[in-house]
Amino acid sequence: MGMKRIAASFLSLLLAVTLFAPAASAAAKPVALQVDGERVGFDGHAPVIDRGMTLVPMEELFEALNFKFEQDAKSKLVKGTKNGLTIELENGRNAAVVNGQSVQLSSAPKQIEGVTYLPVRSFGDAAGYEVFWDEASRTVILKSKEVAASGRGFLWEVENAGNKVYLLGSMHLADASFYPLHPSIEQAFEEADYLGVEVDIAKAADPETQELVMKLGAYQDGTTLKDHISETTYAKLGNILAENGLPKDALDAFKPWVVETTLSTLQASKTGYEGQTGIDLYFLTKAMERKLPIIELESYESQLGMFNGFSPKLQEDNLLAVLNNFDQVDDSVTAMADMWKTGNDAALLELVQEMGKNEEFNKAMLVDRNIAMTDKIEGYLKGQKSSVYLIVVGAAHMAGDIGIVNLLEEKGFTVTRK
Repeated sequence: MGMKRIAASFLSLLLAVTLFAPAASAAAKPVALQVDGERVGFDGHAPVIDRGMTLVPMEELFEALNFKFEQDAKSKLVKGTKNGLTIELENGRNAAVVNGQSVQLSSAPKQIEGVTYLPVRSFGDAAGYEVFWDEASRTVILKSKEVAASGRGFLWEVENAGNKVYLLGSMHLADASFYPLHPSIEQAFEEADYLGVEVDIAKAADPETQELVMKLGAYQDGTTLKDHISETTYAKLGNILAENGLPKDALDAFKPWVVETTLSTLQASKTGYEGQTGIDLYFLTKAMERKLPIIELESYESQLGMFNGFSPKLQEDNLLAVLNNFDQVDDSVTAMADMWKTGNDAALLELVQEMGKNEEFNKAMLVDRNIAMTDKIEGYLKGQKSSVYLIVVGAAHMAGDIGIVNLLEEKGFTVTRK
C-alpha cells in the first residue's frame, strides 16, 4: 500500500468517526479502568458512562491510585492523601480541594445504588495522571505524568498583536501508546482560551449530522452502488463483506466514498487505532470539561460535500485501493503513527508530497482546505481580544509549500516549531 493511500485513509477517517459514532456509543462491553498498565477490579459496582462522562466508584478509584482514604459520614467529606498530595471532596459539590486550592470537577460526586462515583478524568487530572479513552476495549486509561511522554507530535507557535496561536498537527486515530503527550502540547492547551478543530466530532451522533450523511452519502435516485462501479470492484467488495459475515449487498445503498470510509474504519481498527483515542477527541473532551469555547474551522457540510464531490473515477480508485489491501496488516500504518509520536518533519513532508501526485485529490483534500483554514487562523492572529488559541487539525495540513505553516509565513507571520 502506497503512502498516498495511507494518507487518504487517515485523513478521511475523521469522517468515518462521524459516520459511525452511534454504533461505537452503543457498544455492549462494560467500561473498564486501567492504571499504569494494571487493570482495576471492582466488587459489584463497575464504572458507568453518564451524560458522556465516565464515573468510577470512589473507594476503588482511591485504592487504585494508592491514596490513603478517609471519610467523615457526618460531614460527607472525603479526604485522600498520597506523597504530600491531599484531595478533599464533598458529595454534591462539583469542586475538589487539592492542597488547599479549589479545582473544578466535570461533575459532583454522585450516588448510584448507594455507592459514591467520581468523574474519573477530572479526578485523575487532579491526582497527577493523564487520562484517556480506548474505544476498542472501552477502557479508561490512567498514566502517571512521571511516565516519559510518548507523543511529541507536530506543534508550532505564532504570535501577533498580543494574540498567540498554537498549531497542532493531529492524528485523527491513535492508541494508548500515544499518551502521555509531550508537555509542550499539554502546556499549549493549558494556555488556550479557545480550542479550534476541523469539526466538532462530539456532535457526530446528532440527528442533523446523521441526516446529512444519509442525504449526501446514500443514493436518492433509485440506483445502487452496483450501477456506479465496475463489476470487478463490486465483486471484490462483495467477497470482503461476505468474509466479514455481512451480506454481499450490505452497502449497496451507499456511494463509493462512504463504502471506502466504512472499510477504512474496519481496516484501521484491526491495527488497534481508534478515532475515540485520537488527538482531536482527546482535546475536545478536555475542552468540554474546562468549558473552553470550541471553534470549528470547517463544517460537516463542507467535509462531507468534499468527499461527495470527488469524481466517480477518484471515488472508485480510492475504494479499489482499500479493497486490494484490505487483508494486509500494513507496516506503513504503524510507521505513520511512529512519525507522529517522534515528530518526524521529513516523513510528514514526504507523505504530503505523495498525496500531491493526484491533482484532484490533493486540491480538494489539502490545497483548498488549507487556504480556507489559514485565512481563519489569520483572523485569530489579528483579533482585538489578545487571546490564545490551540488549533488542532490533521498533521498533513501543516507541511509543504501548500501547508498552513508555509501559508502563514507567506502572509508575513513568524511560525516557530516547538
